[in-house]
Amino acid sequence: MSSLSKFKPLPLTLILACAFGGAAAHAQSDAAATDVQKLGSITVQASADASSKGLSAPFAGGQVAKGGRIGVLGNQDNMSSPFSNTEYTSQLIQDQQAASVADILQNDPGVRVARGYGNYQQLYMIRGMALYSDDITYNGLYGLLPRQYFASEFIERLDVFRGANAFLNGAAPGNSGLGGAINVVPKRAPNQDLTSATLGWESGGQGYGSFDLGRRFGPGGSTGVRLNAVRRDGGTEVDGEHRELTAVGLGLDWRGERTRLSADFGYQDHRLKRSQPSVTFASGVPIPSAPDASTNLAQDYTYSNERDFFGTLRGEYDITDNLTAWAAVGARNSKESSLLANPTVQDVAGNATMNAMETARKDSVRTGEVGLRGKFRTGSIGHTVTASANFYSLDSRNAYDYYGTTSTNIYNPTTQVLPANPLHGGNLGDPLITQSTRNTSVAIADTMAFAHDRVLLTLGLRHQRIKNQSYDYNTGLESQPENSTSSTTPVAGVVYKATKEISLYANYIEGMSQIGPAPTFGTPKPVNPGQTFNAVRTKQKEVGIKYDGGKLGGSLALFTMDMPTAYIDPVTALYGANGKQRNQGAELTFYGEPLRGVRLLGGATLLDAKQVDTAGGATDGNRAIGAPRFMANLGVEWDIPGVDGLTVTGRMVHTSSQYADAANTQEIPAWTRFDLGARYLTELDGHMLTLRANVLNVANKNYWASAGGYPGSSYLVLGAPRTFMLSASLEY
Repeated sequence: MSSLSKFKPLPLTLILACAFGGAAAHAQSDAAATDVQKLGSITVQASADASSKGLSAPFAGGQVAKGGRIGVLGNQDNMSSPFSNTEYTSQLIQDQQAASVADILQNDPGVRVARGYGNYQQLYMIRGMALYSDDITYNGLYGLLPRQYFASEFIERLDVFRGANAFLNGAAPGNSGLGGAINVVPKRAPNQDLTSATLGWESGGQGYGSFDLGRRFGPGGSTGVRLNAVRRDGGTEVDGEHRELTAVGLGLDWRGERTRLSADFGYQDHRLKRSQPSVTFASGVPIPSAPDASTNLAQDYTYSNERDFFGTLRGEYDITDNLTAWAAVGARNSKESSLLANPTVQDVAGNATMNAMETARKDSVRTGEVGLRGKFRTGSIGHTVTASANFYSLDSRNAYDYYGTTSTNIYNPTTQVLPANPLHGGNLGDPLITQSTRNTSVAIADTMAFAHDRVLLTLGLRHQRIKNQSYDYNTGLESQPENSTSSTTPVAGVVYKATKEISLYANYIEGMSQIGPAPTFGTPKPVNPGQTFNAVRTKQKEVGIKYDGGKLGGSLALFTMDMPTAYIDPVTALYGANGKQRNQGAELTFYGEPLRGVRLLGGATLLDAKQVDTAGGATDGNRAIGAPRFMANLGVEWDIPGVDGLTVTGRMVHTSSQYADAANTQEIPAWTRFDLGARYLTELDGHMLTLRANVLNVANKNYWASAGGYPGSSYLVLGAPRTFMLSASLEY
């Protein structure tokens, strides 16, 4: 008899109603997913990074894992790591119907989602500091993922690292990530055959379908193939907004006695039309209440298209039982075009001006790493020594047309036409190279184990060189001297395993970024235009405690971070890293299944992000842009007693007030959002069928979700209106 037999089959009419309503679910299947286990399916394990360890086991409840990737140090158990990190599983992703990285991060109490440089780029504020979406890593390598948006269908796990990380990952090529890092773990074929087809629908007319296929072949299942595909198309709850996505991912792996190989290839085509724009406010204008979130502020002519091809190859070889070598290479080619017009509000009545900009961009990225990891003992001390070398290369071609000023109102938007005779920067049809980046680094670390492995001490250094060259849009000739800098960043971390359930930890680690070259204009006008500078470093100190009670886990971290900031000195008129921002805070996370059938995921962050040393002391002591004092998340799942397969879910996301300017005169109010959901697992002709329903922003609250973005600037983003999502997933 089927292991599904204890579940009551759904009436055919209900199944058809859900299907024709567009119900579907993501086509991912997490290793050891809790729901699958309840249906009697076999637990599967997969290697996602060509490593012998493979994926970390899921924690109780299946929403997060017991460990994750800690940069060059590789996969580590949370209780043995001297850092703060969470790894979200594909089970969480599919149950919440998360469509992108930003959707997954709605569960993290230390991260908030904002917007990038005046476009639709996702940007993640970690510990009050920006991480650009094109600075997240793909299986440890920078620059491979689409810059503005990445579909969740590619993701097996999402690693979120909180804190400075220049040693662990190298400096992010986009000069963000000083407060944290995000790594995408790609999918691999599980040990059991996987075939899943899905259909889906969101209110506003967005429909989607996806397919997930996993197979293993050869002796002992040594060769694996994982194919994912998704197509999304249609409107949203925002009037007139249209989104379109086509994505295909292929993951290959092979396991030998001492050798492990993997390859990943991806294609993503993401298109937006009349998508809700970011909003800025003119200096000194108080920020009024948010407009109706379903009212579209975008102009009819606005759009954003991005097409990416990317891939990686990775191999690992056990030279001896205690010495392993690895190598990886990756590449991305992308093409982007957009026509944007973001309102700048001029008064509290919502009157705004717009200057449209049309852009074209082509990127070519090449990246890679090689490394060795060995284990040995000196007396009673165990050593795990890691050495690696990395390179990153980017050539970016850009062009733009900049249009004259038009008007609108954010409470009563008006349709405008593009002004004639735009200003040109290059040729939109054939953009010239405008930026090149060349980064190289070498790193070495030793994790020493004392007192029968109860004390772990990690010491390491990374030396990195960054070279940036800018070119003229119209001629392709060098427009500034090459900006070249190098720096060595250390790490020191210690873990004391006080008991089986409790670990205490502390770390000192730095972040690294580059400023400059000095601008040509400013107030006062800088006397050193074009000057290049050495890299600046963010210095972090952190202490914390971690708990693993088997059914319930969590951590508490206290941290302080000093980040250099650049400005023009009002006395000397010299531009440079003259200032500082200090972020201090406390982070609490918790997760697990403390009671059978009851799962929790959440936490809270207290953040004190202040400007410490500013131009002329004008804003000393003020809060930093886009850094709320308090953030809290709480997610709850409850398996309904007496109704096999039925689970109800709820989530609360709270963010306190934020400032949108350095002077702290423009403030967006605190907001709280509630989401609800349910899912039902049943049998259809002997195959598992999962039906899901979610409602985001149940109260249909209008709110400014974030303030922040490009350093020194602020892009306000409206929270999404109430959105209904239905899904159905059939595994066969």
